[in-house]
Amino acid sequence: MSLRKINILDTEVKPGHIYKLNFNKAKLYTSTVIEVPVIIRRAHKAGPVVLIMGGLHGDEINGIEVVRQIIAKGYNKPNAGTIICMPVLNIFGFLNMQREFPDGRDLNRSFPGYKSGSLAGRFAHQFVNEILPHVDIVMDFHTGGAQRFNAPQLRVDPGYEKSLELAHVFKAPFLIHSGKLKGTLRNTCMELGKAYLLYEGGKSFESDKHIVKIGVQGAKRVLHHLGMLGTSFELPPVVPDSVVVHSSKWLRASYSGLFHPKVPYGRFVEKGEYIATITDPYGSFRHKVKSNQTGYIINVNQSPMVYQGDAIFHITSHDGQEKPKEEI
Repeated sequence: MSLRKINILDTEVKPGHIYKLNFNKAKLYTSTVIEVPVIIRRAHKAGPVVLIMGGLHGDEINGIEVVRQIIAKGYNKPNAGTIICMPVLNIFGFLNMQREFPDGRDLNRSFPGYKSGSLAGRFAHQFVNEILPHVDIVMDFHTGGAQRFNAPQLRVDPGYEKSLELAHVFKAPFLIHSGKLKGTLRNTCMELGKAYLLYEGGKSFESDKHIVKIGVQGAKRVLHHLGMLGTSFELPPVVPDSVVVHSSKWLRASYSGLFHPKVPYGRFVEKGEYIATITDPYGSFRHKVKSNQTGYIINVNQSPMVYQGDAIFHITSHDGQEKPKEEI
């Protein structure tokens, strides 16, 4: 395989070199330039171009930490091919400590963007046209939002074999079959023929060492599978295959009040099993919450207070093909 020419952000990426470029579309109100670092390392040997990114939502700290550790530990130094790292894509939301872009839009509903659209749309357009054309594989690291804690999981469209193969290599505890969603980076990558892995774990504004470790190890497995992980690095430990989730269902609160979950994420529960209580602040009301189906809990609402109708647990639909009852 011959080395192809790669030119990113008006910079020729030469074999054996390291680059730190600035991907930037807008300034602050003060005209202050805000850098969105793009860290690129290219090997002398030909191979795929992998983009490892986090912070598409500004409040998703776990994803940012996964990419930071990959850089800090040198896993982004490829034995072959090219690795591009963007630890904080939505730097504006990160600085403002909020999920959205400054224009109030969700960047992950703004793809592929518009050249003359909103700020989020323009940013997405630049990313799709200046970064994605050079990329073969994307690993995108996220967390749950709104106080909802996601069990470590990958989300992949089951009809897209390129992504599905790599998802089984990554080996997150849960592999969730999830279809296309308009406006997302995942949908855009699929339309452009890019393999795309979406990792979810933990919740916003929180750094969880366990969630981060699983993300880093999964990325190492994929890089090793592609022949890109340096030979000096130890391989991640062998872990069981992912629990494949074909369908799932939210359990919603029947009452408003103080919420007390009784089971952790990753737990396998039976339909009708007691998993939480909802109480009032005055000691006169106590409602037992029971599971609405048999399966694994892949998301727990960790807010201490809920309203009637709030999503409180996300539970997989047990089809008889999952692992025996256990806590993951």
